[in-house]
Amino acid sequence: MSADGLPMVVPAQDLPQRVRIHEVGARDGLQNEKMTVPTEIKAEFIRRLADAGLTTIEATSFVHPKWVPQLADAEQLYPLVGDLGAELPVLVPNQRGLDRALALGARRIAVFASATESFAKANLNRTVDESLAVFDPVVRQAKDAGVHVRGYVSMCFGDPWEGAVPLHQVARVCKALMDMGCDELSLGDTIGVATPGHVLELLSLLNEEGVPTNVIGVHFHDTYGQALANTYAALEHGVTTIDASAGGLGGCPYAKSATGNLATEDLVWMLQGLGIDTGVDLGRLVATSVWMAAHLGRPSPSRTVRALSHKEQ
Repeated sequence: MSADGLPMVVPAQDLPQRVRIHEVGARDGLQNEKMTVPTEIKAEFIRRLADAGLTTIEATSFVHPKWVPQLADAEQLYPLVGDLGAELPVLVPNQRGLDRALALGARRIAVFASATESFAKANLNRTVDESLAVFDPVVRQAKDAGVHVRGYVSMCFGDPWEGAVPLHQVARVCKALMDMGCDELSLGDTIGVATPGHVLELLSLLNEEGVPTNVIGVHFHDTYGQALANTYAALEHGVTTIDASAGGLGGCPYAKSATGNLATEDLVWMLQGLGIDTGVDLGRLVATSVWMAAHLGRPSPSRTVRALSHKEQ
C-alpha cells in the first residue's frame, strides 16, 4: 500500500470477506513472451510472488515444448520452487503431461478445455468433445492420486472466429468437467469481451445447471478495460476465486486478439479499498512486478504498478 494510506477502505454490502487470488503470471503471463526467460528468473519470480503473500501460484505447464517454447523448462523449474509454502498448480494437456507433473510431486494440476469448436481446433487440434474425451482419464487418474484438479474453460464470453458464445454451450463444457471430477472451474474471458451483465447471467445459469458458486473462479482479460468491472460483478454473485497476473502480464498465443490478463496489483488495490482480505502485501507485489518488467525490458502495463512505482521515484 502507498505511504499516504490509500486506498481508503469503504466496504460494500454483500461482498465476500476474503478472496483467494489464483496468480497466473509465471505460467499464463510468461507463456507468450518472445524472449526466453531464464529458468532461475522464473523461479525467483515465483519466490517473490509467494513472499508477497500469494498462496496459489500457477508455476508452469507440462505441454510439449514445440507448442509453448517458453515453458520447455518445466522439469527444471518445478524442483526449484517445489518447497515453497504456496500451492503450485501446473497445466497438463494430456496423459503424458500428467505423468511428468506427478513424477515431480505436483499436487495440483489443471486441464484446459474450450467452450467453442474454433478455439478447440486452434489450441488443442481437436473438437470440443474430442478434447473432453482426452481429459477424462487424465482427471480421473489425478483424482485417484489425490491431486486437486482445476478445469479451465476458455472462450466463455466470446470467440474471435465465432463471435458471441451461447451460454448453454459454456454450461455444457463446465458440467462435463465437473462430472469428470474437477474440483474447481475457471471461466475464461479469453479475448476480454465480457461485460458485467453477461458475467452474472452465465454464473446464474451455471448455478441452475447444478454448478455451485464455490467451485467457480473467473479469469478476465482487460482487452476492453472491463476486467475489474467484471470481477466486481462476480464478487456480487459470491465468487471468491479470482485469476490475475502480476504486472498484467499475458495474452494467448492461439487467440491474437487476447491482450493482457487482469493485473494482480489492480485487483488487490480494488479489493483492499472494499475491505476484502487477500493476504497480499501490495508493496512487495508491486516491487516484484517492477523487477520482472526490468528483466523483460519494458514497463508493466498495470496501472497500479505504474502509479505506486512512480510515487517511490
